[in-house]
Amino acid sequence: MSFLIDSIFMVISQLLFFGFGWLFFMRQLFKDYEVRQYVVQVVFSVTFAFSCTMFELIIFEILGLLNSSSRYFHWKLNLCVILLVLVFVVPFYIGYFVVSNIRLLHRQRLLFSCAVWLTFMYFFWKLGDPFPILSPKHGILSIEQLISRVGVIGVTLMALLSGFGAVNCPYTYMSYFLRNVTEADIQALERRLLQTMDMIVSKKKRIAMVRRNMFQRGEVHNRPSGFWGMIKSVTSSAPGSENLSQIQQEVDALEELSRQLFLETADLHATKERIEYSKTFQGKYFNFLGYFFSIYCVWKIFMATINIVFDRVGKTDPVTRGIEITVNYLGIQFDVKFWSQHISFILVGIIIVTSIRGLLITLTKFFYAISSSKSSNVIVLLLAQIMGMYFVSSVLLIRMSMPLEYRTIITEVLGELQFNFYHRWFDVIFLVSALSSILFLYLAHKQAPEKHMAL
Repeated sequence: MSFLIDSIFMVISQLLFFGFGWLFFMRQLFKDYEVRQYVVQVVFSVTFAFSCTMFELIIFEILGLLNSSSRYFHWKLNLCVILLVLVFVVPFYIGYFVVSNIRLLHRQRLLFSCAVWLTFMYFFWKLGDPFPILSPKHGILSIEQLISRVGVIGVTLMALLSGFGAVNCPYTYMSYFLRNVTEADIQALERRLLQTMDMIVSKKKRIAMVRRNMFQRGEVHNRPSGFWGMIKSVTSSAPGSENLSQIQQEVDALEELSRQLFLETADLHATKERIEYSKTFQGKYFNFLGYFFSIYCVWKIFMATINIVFDRVGKTDPVTRGIEITVNYLGIQFDVKFWSQHISFILVGIIIVTSIRGLLITLTKFFYAISSSKSSNVIVLLLAQIMGMYFVSSVLLIRMSMPLEYRTIITEVLGELQFNFYHRWFDVIFLVSALSSILFLYLAHKQAPEKHMAL
């Protein structure tokens, strides 16, 4: 009876997650598109629902909700469904919609879709060769074999986003990195932009007047046709007229300069607004967060380097380890097990909420940047693939943030995976991403004043 009640509760929560994914699809991703494929909408919502259900089960593991056998069953069911969607359903439909956009392959799109899916499966399976994730004990389509490869892609994606976010967040929030922009700088740049626009208008008027004079003299109708006529019209000009090609080149150069001046003006306005915002209470709060994240970034890079150099992976979750160090240092009586459970619940909850929110915001921006009426379905399916792999790999990494007694069922369900490898791989990619982001932002910050002076 308890299993039935637990299952009803899980189904209701999955329907709620499915509805949220459906609304997000309608109100955010496809609000500007009238043509929608319901199969794409269903696949996206199912991926989101089962991804969120895995996070829900992590919370249930810490709180001890539902019967342990029920949690184990729904863990198995969720992993099987999400892997089925990520490995079989989504890649097939991506190939199907890609082939459907090609007119030459439209009649046999089903056959070519299967060929695209088989190609994906080949590279997906070969992905496991360079990594120590293969296990000869399990079958080809076992959970361990599939989730090990999904985990490599997802952990790589998570590490790249985390490395860039750890560096970009303090750079964005801290007023220390803002350029000193005054109203005089903006007005001077705007005057240059207006002068450039006036020059463009003046030269275009000259071009129009020359063409009108040539038309009145009959030079347009009597101009030789063909290749040699085109060469002659470019290289020579009639007496008393001006070289149109040279003036047009000057116009093109001025238009390019005007675009750069416009972008620089918009950037100066945005920087000025950020300077004004940094003086408010909320701006000072985010500036403080910037310093905090700077310390966190340095600490994370240092710990990732230590873990890589010494091949170290923590055996105890960070919360329990931190409480034990504090209690031993202060020498006080403290129930480590009781408080580690509650603090772990809060920490994991924050990680889950921020992960879901951050990923959805990123997916929305990415979709708006590159989508079109023809490619929108393919891009949504790609985002669903990324989202599912991201959340599956999050489970692999969040497992280490949980006390040992709460990861038992998760470890049993995931099988004999090389968990230490995924944490080391995350540290390596995170370190590369963070250092590359520091270099990129340093060069961009350094070149910004030089570009302003050049303009």
